[in-house]
Amino acid sequence: MTLDTWSDEIDHDEQPRERRRWPLVVGASLLALVAAYVAAAFLLGDRVPRGTTVAGVAVGGQDAATARATLARALGGASAEPIVLTSPAGEVAMSPEELGVGIDVDETVAGLVGFSLAPVDLWHHLAGGSDEPAAVTVDEDAFGAALEDARGELDAEPVEGSLSLEGGTATLTEPRTGTTTDVEGTVAAVRRWWPAEGTVEVAAASVEPKVSADELRRVKAEFADVAVSAPVTVTAGETSFTLEPKAFVPAIVLEADESGTIVPRADEKKLAEVVRAAARKADAEVEAKDAVVTFSGRTPTVKAHVPGVALDDASLQAQVWKAISTPTRTATVATKKVEPGFTTAAAKATLPKEKISSFTTYYKPGQARVRNIKLASRVLDGTYIPPGEQFSMNAVLGERTAGKGYVEAGIIRNGRAAESVGGGISQVSTTIFNAAFFAGVQLDAWTPHYYYISRYPEGREATISWPDLHNKFTNTTDGGILMQVAATDTSITVSFWGTKKYDVTATKSDRYDVVQPKRYTDDDPDCINQSPVVGFKVDVGRILKQGGKVVKTEKFTTNYRPEDDVTCTNAR
Repeated sequence: MTLDTWSDEIDHDEQPRERRRWPLVVGASLLALVAAYVAAAFLLGDRVPRGTTVAGVAVGGQDAATARATLARALGGASAEPIVLTSPAGEVAMSPEELGVGIDVDETVAGLVGFSLAPVDLWHHLAGGSDEPAAVTVDEDAFGAALEDARGELDAEPVEGSLSLEGGTATLTEPRTGTTTDVEGTVAAVRRWWPAEGTVEVAAASVEPKVSADELRRVKAEFADVAVSAPVTVTAGETSFTLEPKAFVPAIVLEADESGTIVPRADEKKLAEVVRAAARKADAEVEAKDAVVTFSGRTPTVKAHVPGVALDDASLQAQVWKAISTPTRTATVATKKVEPGFTTAAAKATLPKEKISSFTTYYKPGQARVRNIKLASRVLDGTYIPPGEQFSMNAVLGERTAGKGYVEAGIIRNGRAAESVGGGISQVSTTIFNAAFFAGVQLDAWTPHYYYISRYPEGREATISWPDLHNKFTNTTDGGILMQVAATDTSITVSFWGTKKYDVTATKSDRYDVVQPKRYTDDDPDCINQSPVVGFKVDVGRILKQGGKVVKTEKFTTNYRPEDDVTCTNAR
């Protein structure tokens, strides 16, 4: 073996030995580093990362016990201060106790310290912490109840806007968004910001109005500004007239549908009223006039009816609305001829043919009341009631006044005899009532006297007074009724001439519920002596027949109060 050969063999044996040593070195180094890392984690785990603050209180670098003491001392007073909750609608201050919130110092510190091998935690210890929130405890039931009680200050309903056309001017009022407080979100906000902040903004959801501001602006620009821009000129036949915006805007409806969209439309009834009023004023629409029947004695004269002119409803609505809605501002409305309800032909066909009823009542001559009876009879005589029309005695006579020739005479006032201008015409009313009763017409309104008066048929009579006591009936026969009223010094007779429709029979019960009068002495100078008359009830009926067959029966009860025995000691 040569020296070179030996040397080569030595080098070949040393190289594998060196390669086996380096893993041991690396492993030892890693173990050392891990040991150092773990040791650092142990050393730093019981301390709050440097630079850390909790709700603004510096606790960085402090061990757990020191940090707890620091936080307890610094945050202890927060539970005594009110928490102000704010929202877009308002604010409310409540104590932490009312809200059911508190600060858990132990939990707060526990979240900042503790052994951890996480690199990020070790980095925080070395590089420094941040401002952290305190651990806040929340009694969610108490918090929710307190927040519900505070909704009056924190929540707000949305306020709808409006588009007004009043006075012919388009005015837009912007809507306002409402707000409603979210409980869970507000709990999270309190956990995040309290006690570092004494004022916490609640979590709130916006509540939008039904109609958006954009929709109101659209309708104003596209419709409202156009609608009130100028008067509308309406042509009907040969006549034209104008409608000012302030006149027709009450007929415009700007209501939103469920989606909040406004589709302008017309209130058809109001629009027709506005247009027709202007048309009548301009004689573009003329009311038809009924035929008029007058009498000289029993001889009739028929004044022919006059046809009217009316705007066509469909044309009115379509054309006028189009003119309101567009810049054209003109409308041509069709017209039509209108016949009255009582035409000349109807008047002639329904002229009275025969006497259908008559009734007479009596009185003593020479009394002041006789003058009133005769005067009222002259006014009522010749009154004609077309078929289907209503007669009203007060409407024909009007108020009874001295200026019309009426004088003071006896009346019944509050159950006592008295005097008044026009007294006595209740006898005219009662006589008319009985003529109407036996004519078979529809009896609409009548009032019996307060107590029974022997000159009238028992149960069938009607007093009258201006303006509240009426005698009214409707002519339900097949022809017109001529009322003839004739008064003498001792009697009044009312006859109805027309077309007989019914044979009428009256019925009457015996008196019942009899009440005896009382006796009074009265020293009032306006007192009038009264003779006693018993009070009672009586049932009155009416049987209506056609061709011998009963077609209708009616019954009503008349209640008479007693006429008390009054002796006047100081009468005038």
